[in-house]
Amino acid sequence: MEVVRDFDELQRLGKRFSLAIGVFDGVHRGHQSVIQAAMNDARECGGRAAVVTFDPHPMRVLAPDHAPLLLTSTPHKLELIEKLGITACLVIEFGRSFANTPAEAFIEMVATRTPDLQTICVGSRFHFGHDRKGNAALLRQESAAHGFRLHELPSLTLDGEIISSTSVRKLVSAGQMDKAARMLGRPFSILGTVVTGDARGRTIGYPTANLNRHNEVAPPHGVYAVRARIAGELRPGLVNIGLRPTVESSEHTPLTELHVLDFSGDLYGTNIEIFFVARLRDEKKFASLDELRAQIQRDEQAARGILA
Repeated sequence: MEVVRDFDELQRLGKRFSLAIGVFDGVHRGHQSVIQAAMNDARECGGRAAVVTFDPHPMRVLAPDHAPLLLTSTPHKLELIEKLGITACLVIEFGRSFANTPAEAFIEMVATRTPDLQTICVGSRFHFGHDRKGNAALLRQESAAHGFRLHELPSLTLDGEIISSTSVRKLVSAGQMDKAARMLGRPFSILGTVVTGDARGRTIGYPTANLNRHNEVAPPHGVYAVRARIAGELRPGLVNIGLRPTVESSEHTPLTELHVLDFSGDLYGTNIEIFFVARLRDEKKFASLDELRAQIQRDEQAARGILA
């Protein structure tokens, strides 16, 4: 996927664009419906679909003290968008100056600087522009004057609840991974970079990769059966999220430790995406490392059964 940072770069990528515009944190099923609509519109007009999104999350600028924890960092979000089949994405830097752009001025900028704009696709709850005064109704009102068609997508629901990034955050934080996966259309995942740890796992036969998580929302402390995407290949594994109470540690920040089953190799510096499949147990303190090792062996067998 070609990622550009301004409309001038977007103009190099083609013509007859259909745009999906949104924050898209989490890229859940509602976001996917907006992006899919842009792809369908592009096929109908013989053009190209592109996503327009923002970095950082607008609330980090508008109300940093009330900004939500991120489901996906921008690199993770872009990876998820690319997997949907999108080949072009414009990431707009969301700073204080941009936040002060009136909604009408934003529409004019998009319409006049996007080559041969065909459609704009947004969710029905999307707001934009200074004081969030822009919405789908304003886009529809301005569409004829600027020569594009508005494609407004209704909110999707699950069990009577609107599918939203806020809902997914609450579900993941509460450990309701099955329902979170149904809202996302895939198992919840985190992206992280492997960093140096204390190598303690090797001493009990279970070496772990310590992840510096890129996103900020994570499931509750505990042990999980997961699939880890390493260099494009999915591998079964175990993840422990927590403070490692069995070993003497001064850790106050939860660690994310991955043990990849049937794998050996150096992963330092590697970006790994972890898909949470099932929760196995709570994190607990064991009387000895031998007890911990025995429990991890049971965790491994349980994970193998689930992931088979």
